[in-house]
Amino acid sequence: MTRMKTYLGLDVGDRRIGVAVNPTESMATPLEVITRDGGELERIAALAREHGAEAIVAGMPYSLDGTVKPQAEKVQAFLDDLADAAGLPIETVDERLTTAQANRMLISADRKSKQRKQVVDKVAATLILQTFLDRNAPPEPTY
Repeated sequence: MTRMKTYLGLDVGDRRIGVAVNPTESMATPLEVITRDGGELERIAALAREHGAEAIVAGMPYSLDGTVKPQAEKVQAFLDDLADAAGLPIETVDERLTTAQANRMLISADRKSKQRKQVVDKVAATLILQTFLDRNAPPEPTY
C-alpha cells in the first residue's frame, strides 16, 4: 500500500496568503490565512513541517487568456523564494477565478461580507489544492 502524500495548498495574494492542507488522500480542507508581513515564508515552512507536507501546491494567477502577466510573475518570484525557505518542491495550478468561486460559495452559505473577507483566501487555497488532488488521484479500480 502506498503512503498518502500530504500537500499544503496556497492562494498567494499581495496582502494575504490562504493555506489549505489535505488530511486525507482525496480531500483538501482550509487551514489558515497568513497576513503578508515579512514572516510569511517562515510561517509557511513551519506549517509544511508541522503537517508533514511533501510538496506545496500554489495557484498561479494566469490572465483569462492564459498568458503570464505581472501578478503571475510576482507569485512565481515568491514561490521561488518559498522553495528555498521550505526546501520542498512546488507545483502550480491554474487558479483563474478561484477567489470568485470561493466568494460565491461563501455567499451561498449566507456569510456576511466581513466574514467572507476573513476566510475567502483559505477557501480559495482549498479549491486550488482540491483541483490538484482531483487531477492526480489514482484511477478508480475496475471490477
